[in-house]
Amino acid sequence: MTQTWRDDGTEDDVPEWVDQVMATVAAEVRRRRKELRMSAQDLADACEEIGYPIPRNVIANMESGRRATLPLVEVLVLAEALRTYPVCLLYPVGYVDRVQRLPFRASEPTWDAMRWFTGDKEGFGVEDSMLRAFRAHVSHQRAALAALKAEKHERWKAETAPNQAEREEAALAQADYAERAVQAKYRLRSARAFIREDGGTPPPLPPELADVDPPVDSTTEENDL
Repeated sequence: MTQTWRDDGTEDDVPEWVDQVMATVAAEVRRRRKELRMSAQDLADACEEIGYPIPRNVIANMESGRRATLPLVEVLVLAEALRTYPVCLLYPVGYVDRVQRLPFRASEPTWDAMRWFTGDKEGFGVEDSMLRAFRAHVSHQRAALAALKAEKHERWKAETAPNQAEREEAALAQADYAERAVQAKYRLRSARAFIREDGGTPPPLPPELADVDPPVDSTTEENDL
C-alpha cells in the first residue's frame, strides 16, 4: 500500500504504518510457526481446535503480505495456537529491534513499545489509576505470601532446633517475617479498598490471605436486601 497525501500537501504515512504493523505480525507468526515446526495447515487446525477457524490459505496470504486486513481477534487466536502471548506477535522483542508505535512517530525500541502497549511504561502522559492499583495489589499479595511462607519455615526451625541458641535465632526471624506479613497485608488491604472506591472489583484472594478483607457485617447485608 502506497502513502497518500493530505489536503494540506503533507504526506500521510498512516497506510504505510498499517502495512508495517501487519508485516511485523505476519513475520512473527511465520517465524514462530517454523520454530514450532508447524505447517500452515497445522496452524489452521490449531486455530479451529481453539474455536475460531482461520483457514490455511488465509494464513498463507497473511504471511506473504497478500492480505489487506488482520482483525484483532485473529491475533488473539493465532497467539494461543502458537503458544505465545498476543503482545509478542505485535512487538516481537528480541527479533525486531525497532517498531513504529503510531503513525507520524519515529521508530523506537521494540521493548519500549511493548511496555507502552501493556501499560508497564510511564512517561507517555497517560495514567490509569485502576491499572496502577492492580499492579500494587499483585506486588503486595506476593510480598504477603512470601512473608507467611518464610514465617512458617522459621517456626518449624524454632520447633526443631537442636539447641537454645538456634531456637532463639529462628524465633527472632519468625517474628520479623510475621511483622513483614502484617505490613504487606495492610498495604494489600489498602490497595483493595482503593479498587472498590474507584468502582472496581478486587481479584479473589488465596486462602492464606482470607483475613485481609474486613469481615462482612451481616446486618448491613440484610439491610441491603
